[in-house]
Amino acid sequence: MPTNTSNTRLQVTTLPQNQAQQPLRLLVSSLSLPTHPPTPLPSAAGHRHSQPSRRDCPKLNSDPDFNRSPGKSDHACPSFLDSTYFDRRAIVVELSTEYSQMAEIMHSATVGSDVCQNGSVKNLESLRSAPDVDDEYDFSNWRRGRRGLSMHENSRAIDLIESFGSPGRIRSGFNTPTSSNVSVEPHPMITEAWENLRRTMVHFRGQPVGTIAALDHSVESLNYDQTGWPNGKADLEIVWVSCMVPSSIQFPAALRLSEPLETDVKVFVRDFVPSALAFLMNGEPEIVKNFLLKTLRLQSWEKKVDLFKLGEGVMPASFKVLHDPVRNSETLIADFGESAIGRVAPVDSGFWWIILLRAYTKSTGDSSLAERPECQRGMRLVLSLCLSEGYDTFPTLLCADGCCMVDRRMGVYGYPVEIQALFFMALRCALVLLKHDDEGKEFVERIVKRLHALSYHMRSYFWIDLKQLNDIYRFKTEEYSHTAVNKFNVIPDSLPEWVFDFMPLRGGYFIGNVSPARMDFRWFCLGNCIAILSSLATPEQSAAIMDLIESRWEELVGEMPLKVCYPAIESHEWRIETGCDPKNTRWSYHNGGSWPVLLWLLTAACIKTGRPQIARRALELAESRLSKDNWPEYYDGKLGRFVGKQARKFQTWSIAGYLVAKMMLEDPSHLGMVALEEDKQMKPVIKRSTSWTT
Repeated sequence: MPTNTSNTRLQVTTLPQNQAQQPLRLLVSSLSLPTHPPTPLPSAAGHRHSQPSRRDCPKLNSDPDFNRSPGKSDHACPSFLDSTYFDRRAIVVELSTEYSQMAEIMHSATVGSDVCQNGSVKNLESLRSAPDVDDEYDFSNWRRGRRGLSMHENSRAIDLIESFGSPGRIRSGFNTPTSSNVSVEPHPMITEAWENLRRTMVHFRGQPVGTIAALDHSVESLNYDQTGWPNGKADLEIVWVSCMVPSSIQFPAALRLSEPLETDVKVFVRDFVPSALAFLMNGEPEIVKNFLLKTLRLQSWEKKVDLFKLGEGVMPASFKVLHDPVRNSETLIADFGESAIGRVAPVDSGFWWIILLRAYTKSTGDSSLAERPECQRGMRLVLSLCLSEGYDTFPTLLCADGCCMVDRRMGVYGYPVEIQALFFMALRCALVLLKHDDEGKEFVERIVKRLHALSYHMRSYFWIDLKQLNDIYRFKTEEYSHTAVNKFNVIPDSLPEWVFDFMPLRGGYFIGNVSPARMDFRWFCLGNCIAILSSLATPEQSAAIMDLIESRWEELVGEMPLKVCYPAIESHEWRIETGCDPKNTRWSYHNGGSWPVLLWLLTAACIKTGRPQIARRALELAESRLSKDNWPEYYDGKLGRFVGKQARKFQTWSIAGYLVAKMMLEDPSHLGMVALEEDKQMKPVIKRSTSWTT
């Protein structure tokens, strides 16, 4: 048998080792398999592995080197190999302790061009085209002593992939990794944020399609499901290296098959929005375009939860990029709520998709994407779900708990303000993007009618200021006929005590929910900021919301911006509303937690209302801690003083939200991507924010 060697590029993963004497285990993705069962070999630990079958070996007939007669020689296992086996569709080579360090691992600066950031190979041929070395090589030197593996933290492919920004575009004056020609040194926190954001990028078949939710590998993946490794191990370090492998060594002789490995990463639709805006503002629209098209394709999937089929227009809550390292193939798998907590479909995903499509069009000046037939059809499908006529007597959308950013049971069922504001903004964006052809005209007419009804309803019944609060306090009940003032029959005694102290003399906001005999007076940041950006709030109401934030700074901002809702529910109310949810305890997570991602929404609202000083003040608070605390997902406590109990570190949308806020303050023209001017035709009949002029 020839004794030549070849330089083979391998994907190597060092698995966590609890003891120094444990064997080194290498994850290898570019080995071929023999056409006959290998000689059984017990591992060092005494484990027995099953024999590989032809069905599990995709390359059995593709490699002529292995198409030899089975009787010519028995493939003895090399002495330094304890065992090799398949572990969930990846080949794991386990070296014995004595020889665990004899492999020469060499860093390759060119590996980044061949490897995607999600661990996939862009070009399989590059794995097989490494130059040959001398036919004669003295491997006896391997036994003379152990040599350390020269693996470095900065050898990860995600640190080597070059930026793909569009040259020549304005990037808000920041010296980001794609604008290194700018001579001015950026703030260290901005550089760090961009580096972290780029590490989260997910590729599908060589193209960037989104970002993962978090880079935190210090804890299990919780509900993010970021990897497909056994036992939920999210702390595996994938390192791409070049490794000298002698072809005379019969690796397949020791191959055993067990459960196949499928590494995967997940992209959440709503989580990607701030990342998309950051890339657009930095002149990098490619990843946003790919994301829009990939999620659009997933929309056409048949959607079932158990035996029930969802509407055709539902957009996914998230999608996975499933990577098979053996077959070098990638697949997208969508989640429409069947894997979510509570099994609730994401109502907001379709709205965010339309809003992001409009942001892409506004940023690039390229309307060709929105004009594609598939994009036009995608918008119409989303709108068909929302504009359909039914039993509702209100223009607002009826939703279940957990259908939006507040994705757990938190008492937002009914008509949550976040969904209504996003619905309004998506309708206005679609009005601009839809073609006025035969199919588009019908939707345009329905959109205009719904916008008028929705704006009147929200401005009249969801808006509250000191005057309106006093009116509700004096409401009569059990009123019939169209002349009723208390149209929802709200009982004044149901008003919470805190709202009387919370409401300032100047200021107001859209309350969390309005439905028969129920008004949720909680403040929800996202819904109110989107109301300003979409012009659902009138200029007077927008100014009143800003007045409220300034007046109640300690409550709504505290020591870390920004409260997702206020106040927290606790005690008996917490047990009833959340079902005793241990994650949503008072002043934690969605129950009064502080979320840095909301910075970009606050900043955009501040710029639109001419109050940038509020955003600067909030950003100063964030900059004092965000980087030091490793970019957590959320903060706990009444003032947002503590890193969240279950908060993920290096949370992508915390990083992206900060960058978007900084870039908008530096270049306010970016606001046009996410803000709409007031439509003069939708002037409300009733204005209840008169307190702002006092």
